Amino acid sequence: MTAVKSVLPEKWTKPRPLVPVLRFSGPIGVNSPFKQELSLPTVAASIDKAFSMRGAKAVAIQINSPGGAAVQSTLIHKRIRALAAEKNLKVYAFCEDVAASGGYMLSLAGDEIYADPSSIVGSIGVIAAGFGFPGLMEKIGVERRVYTAGTSKDTLDPFLPEKPEDVKRIKEIQLDVHEAFIGMVKSRRGGKLTKPDDELFTGAFWSGKTALELGLIDGLSDLRTRMREVFGEDVRFKLVAPATSWLRRGKKSVSAGVSGLDFGQWPQGFAADVISAIEARALWSRFGL
Repeated sequence: MTAVKSVLPEKWTKPRPLVPVLRFSGPIGVNSPFKQELSLPTVAASIDKAFSMRGAKAVAIQINSPGGAAVQSTLIHKRIRALAAEKNLKVYAFCEDVAASGGYMLSLAGDEIYADPSSIVGSIGVIAAGFGFPGLMEKIGVERRVYTAGTSKDTLDPFLPEKPEDVKRIKEIQLDVHEAFIGMVKSRRGGKLTKPDDELFTGAFWSGKTALELGLIDGLSDLRTRMREVFGEDVRFKLVAPATSWLRRGKKSVSAGVSGLDFGQWPQGFAADVISAIEARALWSRFGL
């Protein structure tokens, strides 16, 4: 008995290569009233799903982030690298408008990093910012009363005069975080870096074109173009998004507030949302966006 040969074209029967896509957008670890926070708890499930997809040839990550919390950036990076090793899948990172500070740390999870010539890349440093109001308090006649158990509990209180010892302590912490960031860059980029430490790790940021010259990225391209070069024109993409969107959470919150007439929570929540929005806007504005 002879086997019947398929008359269908091979391209119809041959499985098309699949590349799951993870998208990390926005400030890291910063709550926002308009968008779900970018942190390990919010993206862990989608990362796990991407690396578990049957037939995946690699995993791609798109990054558009001005940075944020160092710990959350590190945790997301580590989860991606752990699963890449476990599943033996290569990771491709693509920087969009900005992949700076913690955003660049996320890109380091990629075995290869790409950006647009006009992308903002780098900012390998640590920053802490705040406001001080002691003069304002005195001007309007308001007295600040603080009681602590522990001499450092009021460190950097915005309503008290700045103390040199507090600044020294914060800078020591920043140095530890900066050294960890530098170590990650060196471990991931290895011999690709073309400039000395005192030029690369100042907190400066560059265009994608210059970042390529510095060895911070591997090429100038976008996700679709590069993946087609690697896996062929028939490559498939599957965006893997977090299970719960901000819109669904927002509707639930609003409806709960209206039905329960819980307006007592509104002022506090609104103030926190405004502050978070200002913090997020400040992160983006550092890069002219």
